[in-house]
Amino acid sequence: MKDKLITVEEAVEMIHDGMTIMVGGFLGCKNPYVIVDALVEKGVKDLTLIANDTSFPEIGIGKLIVNKQVKKLIASHVGTNKETGRQMNSGEMDVELVPQGTLAERIRAAGAGLGGVLTPTGIGTIVAEGKDILTIDGKEYLLEKPLKADIALIVGAKVDKKGNVRYAKATRNFNTIMATAADVVVVEADQVVEVGEIDPDDVMTPGIFVDYIVDVGGEA
Repeated sequence: MKDKLITVEEAVEMIHDGMTIMVGGFLGCKNPYVIVDALVEKGVKDLTLIANDTSFPEIGIGKLIVNKQVKKLIASHVGTNKETGRQMNSGEMDVELVPQGTLAERIRAAGAGLGGVLTPTGIGTIVAEGKDILTIDGKEYLLEKPLKADIALIVGAKVDKKGNVRYAKATRNFNTIMATAADVVVVEADQVVEVGEIDPDDVMTPGIFVDYIVDVGGEA
């Protein structure tokens, strides 16, 4: 069995300037804090960041924005991080705002190998500009293309050594779909356990989707 346990330094070593990364979490609730802090320290730049939001300036992925490491952001909500808005308005960072449901479906589509999703959300607004519009049974839909990343950084409450992941309560959020939509998936684990210690009914991301595990032992 491939040893999936790596250090945070080894995880960050895989991330380079210009990469597209997905980061799980919701308004800073369980971003992979330790890996993100290491990314900030490394100073990798020109990232394309796909995330639900940019948290707060001092929490989780909000620090990547403050440190000006993100060239393009694809997210649903930026209102809690004033620096995101400032960089967007000044043109320092390209921001693509995507309705939350559409964002989730675009990520899921990449994980499922689909060519995109059809949604009526955005029809008749600037969201539709430049996008294909299909009419089905007399109703118009936008074709929203899949979102895939080079690396997904997710976080799990309990992870076994094969990479089977159990999330805690609402922290499941975007982690499950991001784990299927990247070339490499790294999970930051609050607790690493032996195989078999997670009830199969509680596994929310099967280990086949996880390439590497960073054991932070409850540091975050």
